[in-house]
Amino acid sequence: MSDKLSKKTKHGQFNSVQLNLVIFVDVHKAIASKSLEGSVYMMDNSLDSEGRGTAHLETTCKQGQTLNWIIYPMDMDRRLDGSWPPMVKINNIVFLSEDGEEVADHKVCSDLKIFGGPDKIRSKETPVYYYWAGTVLWDLPIGLYKYRLILELDSNDPEARYMNLDTPSLNVIPV
Repeated sequence: MSDKLSKKTKHGQFNSVQLNLVIFVDVHKAIASKSLEGSVYMMDNSLDSEGRGTAHLETTCKQGQTLNWIIYPMDMDRRLDGSWPPMVKINNIVFLSEDGEEVADHKVCSDLKIFGGPDKIRSKETPVYYYWAGTVLWDLPIGLYKYRLILELDSNDPEARYMNLDTPSLNVIPV
């Protein structure tokens, strides 16, 4: 089979109707350095994504596909006192303009919102994992869409509580 034909038949094939984008954060390192640099590792279950294992994940997805952003701290073991280590959650996902500097003036996903247990039920005995989900618009032009993850870390230091990650993107291809 020729390379051209192989690429054409692979284009648009996915192993799931929904894509999971998993974000691992070294919360202790991020809080200590007050930066996400070298503290974030991303993966997904798309066949053609690039940058897996880095903060520069470029997820290949198709128009109309549902995406789930799932976040975990790297240290997830319960402490001897029964409490959990510092957690992290996605506070917001914002798509960026073409230059990557400003918030985009167009919509990329519909129904983009947070899921997971509310803060008021959280106790030291129960870890809470948050995730976001959204559906890529059916009529979104194909192309690359950069986005910003606004993360909230369990920290008493105001400079280390909220951090932005502007490096991931979606590579939207036709259905």
